Amino acid sequence: MEYEVNTLEEIQPHGELMTGDDAPKEEGVAFFHAARRNVRRRRKAGEVGWIYTFFWYLYHVMTFWTLPNRMVEWENRKLQRLLNRSLPPAMEAWSQPLPEDQRARPSDELKRLSQRVQALIDAQPTRPVTEIYAQVYAGEKAPGRMRA
Repeated sequence: MEYEVNTLEEIQPHGELMTGDDAPKEEGVAFFHAARRNVRRRRKAGEVGWIYTFFWYLYHVMTFWTLPNRMVEWENRKLQRLLNRSLPPAMEAWSQPLPEDQRARPSDELKRLSQRVQALIDAQPTRPVTEIYAQVYAGEKAPGRMRA
């Protein structure tokens, strides 16, 4: 409310799985097989020694070979199925942003406290923010600052 974020789209763009050229190259079993071919090629070319190759294989055996890659593919397929589902009409209507006149407005007290916090942050940028909030809160709860 303080920063006037009114919709999910403002802070998190519509999440769809990346496909094609956008997809990270380190996902899936195909990446694992390409990496294994690359290690073999580098070993034959003399770029890496047998110790590097041994530990590469040891690491992948200890992490259950292609299981992590298969789990990534499974999760991506599952997410794709979930993204293809549509929301029920009642939930879709509920999820729409509120009209401008129905949105909550920050109180004058919140605005005043936010200005005090921001002024302290600007004055001492390296000071931990938790200390700044504690100082502002302690100033509000001081005996001379009794509120009605």
